[in-house]
Amino acid sequence: MEIYLIRHTTPNIEKGICYGQSDLDLDENYASEFKTIQSKIPITGAIKVFSSPLKRCSLLAKQFSNEVHYDNRLKELNFGNWEMKLWDAIPEKELSPWMSNFVNTAVPGGESYIQLALRVKAFFEDILNSGAKENLIIIAHAGPMRAFLSSILDIDLKDSFNIKINYGDIFHLKKEANTIRLITEVPI
Repeated sequence: MEIYLIRHTTPNIEKGICYGQSDLDLDENYASEFKTIQSKIPITGAIKVFSSPLKRCSLLAKQFSNEVHYDNRLKELNFGNWEMKLWDAIPEKELSPWMSNFVNTAVPGGESYIQLALRVKAFFEDILNSGAKENLIIIAHAGPMRAFLSSILDIDLKDSFNIKINYGDIFHLKKEANTIRLITEVPI
């Protein structure tokens, strides 16, 4: 089984704003970004598409199939009280503890990175145990993608932000027996 793990295209949001599970519109360059993504996926035959339900993923997923399987476990980190605030406006007394241990410290009103990683791990375990034979396209966000890639590459979660994932990046994976391995290089 071939798996294409894709980060959504560019959202329409100003730089410097904290967003995770906010439902954002897409940038005006969406159509050209989609064409670039589509040209890099050589899937033939049956495919099954999974996606985060957030608009920046779901709109892309619908381009690949009329039947999309939405899964909340693929959502970006829940930034709770910080959602849609300028990073510079987040009080230092809240930001500092999280920055020093973002893996285990939950954002006020949100979640920690380990919580995100556990839900993403559960999603991929379900894929492994599903017995599905068709190829997969999975549309997600950088956080869930880094968490999953760090697990199959044996990289500590605290170091997973060294994995570079741009908007529209695609990672080609292959399911073999009860494992998923990376086919393409991970830009670090």
